[in-house]
Amino acid sequence: MLQYLLNKLGYALLTLFGVITVIFFLFNILPGDPAKMMLGQNETSEQVAAIKKKFGFDKPLSTQYGYYLNDLSPLSFHSSNPHDYTSLATNKYNSIHLFTIGTIDVVIKQPFLRTSFAKQGKPVSQIISETLPNTAILAIASIFLALLIGVVFGVFSALYKDTWIDKCIQIFSILGMSVPSFFSAILFAWLFGYVLHDLTNLEMTGSLYELDDYGEGLELQLKNLILPAFVLGIRPLAVVIQLMRNSLLEVFNQDYIRTARAKGLSEYNIIKKHALKNAMNPVVTAISGWFASLLAGAVFVEYIFNWNGLGKEIVDALNSLDLPVIMGSVIVIASMFVIINIFVDIIYGWLDPKIRLN
Repeated sequence: MLQYLLNKLGYALLTLFGVITVIFFLFNILPGDPAKMMLGQNETSEQVAAIKKKFGFDKPLSTQYGYYLNDLSPLSFHSSNPHDYTSLATNKYNSIHLFTIGTIDVVIKQPFLRTSFAKQGKPVSQIISETLPNTAILAIASIFLALLIGVVFGVFSALYKDTWIDKCIQIFSILGMSVPSFFSAILFAWLFGYVLHDLTNLEMTGSLYELDDYGEGLELQLKNLILPAFVLGIRPLAVVIQLMRNSLLEVFNQDYIRTARAKGLSEYNIIKKHALKNAMNPVVTAISGWFASLLAGAVFVEYIFNWNGLGKEIVDALNSLDLPVIMGSVIVIASMFVIINIFVDIIYGWLDPKIRLN
């Protein structure tokens, strides 16, 4: 198991290296001057030159790429020259000094995602730490709804195969996969937040925490989670229904299920003790992939519902060309993809003994 995890970790690091390389060169070939974006409209040529020197924008692209990798790496190398971009004298790194080789300091530090262009040098890591929890709560709530409802509907669809119940569930799942999330968000916000507001008491927009009536403090508003969570969970819900139905029908044809029925076990006990666990493998695969996708795919839903999460922050950063925020957000989301995939492989071994033995 240890060797397997080490191999997975190696593949994960290679994947992250590829993602970092792609997003760095992709965003650095876009038109626009980062130094001018940081200074605003009233910059002078001397100010632009100073900003470029401070942040290394005056260096060749390959050197800037090396700086970026050094910023992200936990083990990094820094010049003792206080005027160099990588100098520890800037106090932008939270580091532990290991040793010095000539004029180079070797340290262990937290990955440095740089600072925002649009928010007066606010650290990108702080921006992400403030918004990612809201997105994670939204994604977890969406996946929970999709898993809970999808497994139940999938079981009923398999038990009542080719009946009107099965056909109604199939139509529902097809519609769920067909309708784009941004359209569902607009429709649900209008219908349940405006037309039926008196019955639902739900708002068209709102985040997890909002200012109280006096504007003095934040109040928890769990009701604002209902509409975006349901909208974001519609598509994975449809996938879970289809996978659960097909997987359960396949399991029902196995010899051990026929043996259990021959012994006189009730259908409930057969599903609970024998069929359900073995039918969950494809569902776990889908849920793991969808959970990571929801972290990235919540952009439109969060923006429409004004949910203060990472997705809405990415849209705002794109509108203002705040490249460090965009790049840092993509790296964090990619890292979560990798971690979730490794975690799912471990779950596979628990669900299926054959995989564990292999």
